[in-house]
Amino acid sequence: MALIACTETTPSAPPQASAPPPQSAPPAPVASAPAIQPSPSIAPAPAPAEKPPATAEANPPAESAAAVTTPAPASAVSAVYGEKKPAAADKPAKQAASVQGDRTALSWYYMKKKKGEVPNFPPETKKYTEDQKALWVGKGKKVYITFDTGGPMGDTDLLLKTLKDNDAKVNFFIAGYNMKKYPDFIRQLVDDGHLVANHTMTHTDMNLQTDDQVKQEINDFAKLFKETTGKDVPPYFRFPYGRYNMHLLSLVSDMGYTSVFWSTAMVDWLPRKNGPEDPLNDILNNLHDGNIILMHQGSPENIEALDRIIKEVRKAGYEFGLLDDIS
Repeated sequence: MALIACTETTPSAPPQASAPPPQSAPPAPVASAPAIQPSPSIAPAPAPAEKPPATAEANPPAESAAAVTTPAPASAVSAVYGEKKPAAADKPAKQAASVQGDRTALSWYYMKKKKGEVPNFPPETKKYTEDQKALWVGKGKKVYITFDTGGPMGDTDLLLKTLKDNDAKVNFFIAGYNMKKYPDFIRQLVDDGHLVANHTMTHTDMNLQTDDQVKQEINDFAKLFKETTGKDVPPYFRFPYGRYNMHLLSLVSDMGYTSVFWSTAMVDWLPRKNGPEDPLNDILNNLHDGNIILMHQGSPENIEALDRIIKEVRKAGYEFGLLDDIS
């Protein structure tokens, strides 16, 4: 099985779709989106190269899905969504301490099993304490679609229409600078009954930030959400790029949030060779009870496939749920 890695481009000034030049030091979390920062590679495999400027999130230069292990430039900040973890990368995970103060950088991934079976997850999940609140899979015949929007917004009209036509409620993790630029879209999501949760203001790798910067990212998002919708933000959080550490997991939990990872993801930041058939097959071939699916909103193939995804998942005996349905 192939190793899956992902890079989601953050615009240099909200909410442009072009990628900014790399910087040598992590930015302070301000209302505008920062440049992608250098990050040492701790992932189970090298990440793919970043997308060039002025391209959509899911429309970089053509590259086959099998080539996603191409080493990334030093400025790439990426997360691993792997279906198989190479033995050479076992050591960092085994060294992750169980103490909440550990700052060893981690990237989320999963190891796919047979269709219908819940995947295996990183060994550090067994070290999470009761105070470290996290979700990565639910229970029963429910599927939880989670759209990440740390980059381009994609076809929002088609997205909203497809969800409404199918009476499907899903979950969104949207970067704050996108919420600032597209407040009407956020309000529509909330009015339609979808769950919109905290994805930070600037979509920065939080391993590169101080605790005060992390808190400001999260608190500023919550404040903007309240100003935009008149409601309190639901208590769910997703680390940008799936990159975190045990200390950050505790910090976010202490702020009242549950960190949400996933049990299905796909190579949707690259053009899909078979168009919308690829996201449809990615989801159906890994469909399992409590499936938390990560999809990037900027992928045109994802939006085009969404209608069939909803219908086929229901045909397989599953319903769609919101994260607050998971007890």
